[in-house]
Amino acid sequence: MTGVYTIKKSSVALDTVVIVSLVLFMGYVVYRVSVGLNYHWDWGVIPNYLLRWDVDKGRWVSNILLDGFLTTIRLSLWAVLFATLIGVVVGILRTRKRLLFRLVSRSYVELIRNIPPLVLVFIFYFFVSDQLMLLLGVDEFIRSRTGQAGQWLFFVIAPPDLFSSFLSGVFTVALFQGAYITEIVRAGIQSVDKEQWEASAALGLTWFQQMRFIVLPLAVRRVLPPLANEFINTIKYSSIVSIISIQELTFQGMQVMSSTQRTNEVWLTISFMYFLLCFAVSLFARRLEVFSANTSL
Repeated sequence: MTGVYTIKKSSVALDTVVIVSLVLFMGYVVYRVSVGLNYHWDWGVIPNYLLRWDVDKGRWVSNILLDGFLTTIRLSLWAVLFATLIGVVVGILRTRKRLLFRLVSRSYVELIRNIPPLVLVFIFYFFVSDQLMLLLGVDEFIRSRTGQAGQWLFFVIAPPDLFSSFLSGVFTVALFQGAYITEIVRAGIQSVDKEQWEASAALGLTWFQQMRFIVLPLAVRRVLPPLANEFINTIKYSSIVSIISIQELTFQGMQVMSSTQRTNEVWLTISFMYFLLCFAVSLFARRLEVFSANTSL
């Protein structure tokens, strides 16, 4: 008991030293920015760009920074959904015995992983999405939606004038992250013991039944930690679509910075908002891991 108490005490002391060191470091950074660079902090401008008073509605409504934050959430959710769908399907194809499936899936993974995401954004927006959306008449269809349907599309996806750009950003981030999720899913499936396959085959299960009832439930428990990391990366990579004028958090931050010249305050606020979103996903993934571990017992 004495040894355990000593270990706990030393751990608390180490945590205290680390926290104090971080606080001192942040204080030093603030001091150098304020004194060394002669920078005058003005946090009073930030709340005005988070919320504003709407005279017509008679209440507080979100301003451009909070609107950008909500757009980032929508963009991230859709990107995570499509990236997971792509990753699961292509990851399963990578484990198939048929050569064609493995060639197609590996070509996708190698192609996407070896092209910078910034280049993918331009390729997909200017050479694929722009022509494809026009050919399918997506813009005309979205602009023709009125009433409750139009409000629902505005809330869940994006305003009509930004719909094509929003979809381009979603699919670009989804394609990029889908390649990494593919490898996670493939590794998870291949980590399932061979005996599980043999036992399920001996029970007369088809391949689809084996994947649904035996292999995928086991693989999901093993790939949850790396999947959670990729979901967080998806949120952070969503900022790259600001270059095609999607009004997400980074884009709106640049707008506020150019109008207020409050560089440090704006980017620190944006960093904190990204941290809140990513940290929430991290906590949810941790709870999901605990739940999965408990249900597996």
